[in-house]
Amino acid sequence: MLLSILIPVYNERTVVERSLHLVLQAQLPDGMKREIILVDDCSSDGTSEILVRIAATDSRFRLYRQDVNQGKGAAVRRAIELAQGDFCLIQDADLEYDPNEYPALLKPLVDGRADAVFGSRYLNGEQRRVLPYWHTKINQTLTLASNVFSNIHVTDMETCYKVFRTELLKSIPIRSDRFGFEPEITMKCAKRKLRIYEVPISYHGRTYEEGKKIGWRDGVKALGVILYFWLVDDLYKPPYDRGHLYNLTGTPSYLSWQASILRPYLGDTVLELGAGMGNLTGRLMAKRLRYIAAEKDPLYLHALVNRFLRTPSVEVRSLDPAVLAGLEDVTGKVETALCINILEYLEKPELTLTALHQLLQPGGRVVVLSPCNPSLFGSLDRSVGHLRRFSALDLRKTMEQSGFTVEKCFSMNKAGAFAWWVNSKLLSSARISRFTLKAFDLTVWLWSRMDRFLPWGGLSIVAVGRK
Repeated sequence: MLLSILIPVYNERTVVERSLHLVLQAQLPDGMKREIILVDDCSSDGTSEILVRIAATDSRFRLYRQDVNQGKGAAVRRAIELAQGDFCLIQDADLEYDPNEYPALLKPLVDGRADAVFGSRYLNGEQRRVLPYWHTKINQTLTLASNVFSNIHVTDMETCYKVFRTELLKSIPIRSDRFGFEPEITMKCAKRKLRIYEVPISYHGRTYEEGKKIGWRDGVKALGVILYFWLVDDLYKPPYDRGHLYNLTGTPSYLSWQASILRPYLGDTVLELGAGMGNLTGRLMAKRLRYIAAEKDPLYLHALVNRFLRTPSVEVRSLDPAVLAGLEDVTGKVETALCINILEYLEKPELTLTALHQLLQPGGRVVVLSPCNPSLFGSLDRSVGHLRRFSALDLRKTMEQSGFTVEKCFSMNKAGAFAWWVNSKLLSSARISRFTLKAFDLTVWLWSRMDRFLPWGGLSIVAVGRK
């Protein structure tokens, strides 16, 4: 295993050499190596020359310099892009945090229990320097605000020590250039439903006279960051953003609505094609004896393995929905096959459905959710890679030709159909705005109850076929 230690540096000439020495000497779990990524945020006090000298003495250092001073968030963002390790640990270049606590921070990740670990200065750490009262209270107030809007309970949102599984951290877009990084990453971890653990750490904080840089203005901005990312779902970077699945429908209330519609048709043994990063898997796998989450993209596979590492009923498999090879061991043993937003991407969806028919046990079901109403096909469909939108007749015919008896076929999300038509046909947009998505997600409770009464077709079609 490899640990990437990400260190943003700005004007720390009096302490940076000692700090980096401690990072180099810190104990790591058995078998783990380290790379140390230094991002010099355009220091102007002689720190740059010290970093160049230190980096030349050890190949584990990788040094990069920002052309202009941008702030901690921008430096961390650059370091994340360069990280090559299995885990990423964020370390300030001062001496406020103790690298000897790396093993405790890494243990929940190495054990497979966590996706992210926060080091808390307010749990029962070994020691903590007494600091000004109002500075501590501001930190705790910001943590409280973060907890209220993220609906998670951490004791120290503003902590520097945050450790992540690298592939998950790389999938999160970082927009804050300064100290807003801390509330931003916390809000996004909460919305992504990552498994977050806290461990107690010691803290040796500095006073402003000793070089502390964060101020009250950053506290006010942090509140703004919390509110902004509570309203805006900006959760996936483009390489991880499977258009329709994550950007356009990856909102929690909408996904919960989808899950509530699909759940009644699931048996004890389920195969989900195109599980992605497990957004629906996590909502559907409960109470199933065996849930096979299948995905072909290696980035999503890695995330799925990490997410369900401690869930014995969930099995992650590499599987191309267009081929469905290597499933001999479960042929005839699967009760339910899920094709959620899959068939519209396939050149020959009937081949996949035929393969699923052969895979299912007698009486087993296939549950399909796909975009419907061909008249809605437009710029949004093309931008996310859709090859088609199904009519109810087309989907029924395809399923029946594959051997299934169609038990149910109905449309859903009629409110979304109107928004899709406006954006895709009228405005020729390539994406629906985040504000529109958030507004829709906050009102899903209303649209889901009105859905059956609206007089037009829906945005998606659900079909249930039995073998």
